Amino acid sequence: MVISDPSAGPSADFSNDTWWIWVIKAVAIIVMLLLFVLVAIWAERKVLARMQTRPGPNVHGPAGSLQSVADAMKLLLKEDFNLKGADRFVYLLAPFIAALCAFMIYAVIPFGPEVSMFGVTTPLQLADSSVAVLYILGITAIGVYGIVLGGWSSNSTFPLLGAVRSSAQVISYELAMALSLASVFLVSGSASTSQIVDSQTRLWWAIVLLPAFLVYLVSMVGEVNRLPFDLPEAEGELVAGHMVEYSSMKFAWFFLAEYVNMLNVSAVAATLFLGGWRAPWPLSAINDGMFNEGWWPLLWMVAKIWLVMFFMFWLRATLLRFRYDQFMNLGWKILIPVALAWLVAVAVVQGLLQFGDIDLRTLLFVLAGILVVVLVVTLLWPEKKPEPEPEPADATGTGGVVVDSEFDAFAGGYPVPPMPGQQLPPSPRRRLREQQAPGATQTISAPAQEATDE
Repeated sequence: MVISDPSAGPSADFSNDTWWIWVIKAVAIIVMLLLFVLVAIWAERKVLARMQTRPGPNVHGPAGSLQSVADAMKLLLKEDFNLKGADRFVYLLAPFIAALCAFMIYAVIPFGPEVSMFGVTTPLQLADSSVAVLYILGITAIGVYGIVLGGWSSNSTFPLLGAVRSSAQVISYELAMALSLASVFLVSGSASTSQIVDSQTRLWWAIVLLPAFLVYLVSMVGEVNRLPFDLPEAEGELVAGHMVEYSSMKFAWFFLAEYVNMLNVSAVAATLFLGGWRAPWPLSAINDGMFNEGWWPLLWMVAKIWLVMFFMFWLRATLLRFRYDQFMNLGWKILIPVALAWLVAVAVVQGLLQFGDIDLRTLLFVLAGILVVVLVVTLLWPEKKPEPEPEPADATGTGGVVVDSEFDAFAGGYPVPPMPGQQLPPSPRRRLREQQAPGATQTISAPAQEATDE
């Protein structure tokens, strides 16, 4: 299964590139991402509307296609303000960091083989390296500083909570994502994106490394703060989280970075697991692979990116937001152990194939048998039933709900409504109002008298 030597570099040849070819590629990537963001905003609204049986955008332009342009103009013309108590330099720097890191990922994404561009033979890729995937992980980790610094510099409670959630989130899910990508390095023999695409000539790694692919799908959604993992900007409790104190173009940079990051993780999934720019079977077998040459691969790569984007739209329309403890449990107790176990299994298989005299078919049958045994044991293993909690006793000792007693709504740490028969204690304002009412017989206490005097 190893296609190349572990020390192999990129398979793309950039020796013919000149400075103006680099400029053309860089500008094309930026323009493409900006156009893709406009399309993504419109497409997400349309997909959500169709899944929820409503029309969606249908006023601005044909089928509402100009709705994204209207939103962009609204952000451009919206009133801008700066917080008096914020750290001004960091407050302005944070959205720039988030947007800049988002645009840097596509530099190492291959969109096709070598083509002729204005008489120069060049690959459809801006740059590549033997550690290109590590570059992607590094830039992704730096990008979260924009969210963290934006929340911290706002000098406000809710943005700070969103920033803390974001830092915990990226630590949790970056580990699972890196472990899932490490198995791709083992079977492809390189961390170069162009080399990984070449290693999927016969079979996509999404099929061979299915558990790693599933872990990556979950991790990428958590990495880009999308439902059901949008805890850093949860509208229900944080009111947009780290972005709540931003307006106009400063808010637009964060908004732009979120959608560009969605395109980033979609491109990484297409490159490392879905064959990259290579045409899907059976198109790849037509006329000796004619659809894997020239400019055709650009179409397949864009189609795969939008397929993953549609998957994230679908999740948003289907799932509810997780609680924060569920979110952390999923990352630390499920995804990371599964990704680590799968990485060890892939390493063992690669070692046996490289250094042992074992037939691949025999090894696959053995692994399938072990998997079947594990599944059967998991299904038949008796589930531990929780012990029933003792019922609270009332004043007579007969059990049941305590009747006519003062109820502390915050006794368990969370505010809860009273049970039937329980009474909430009156608030201090109500008690003071009753004491000050005409004809009241209660004696006004000293603190209440002071409040009255004031």
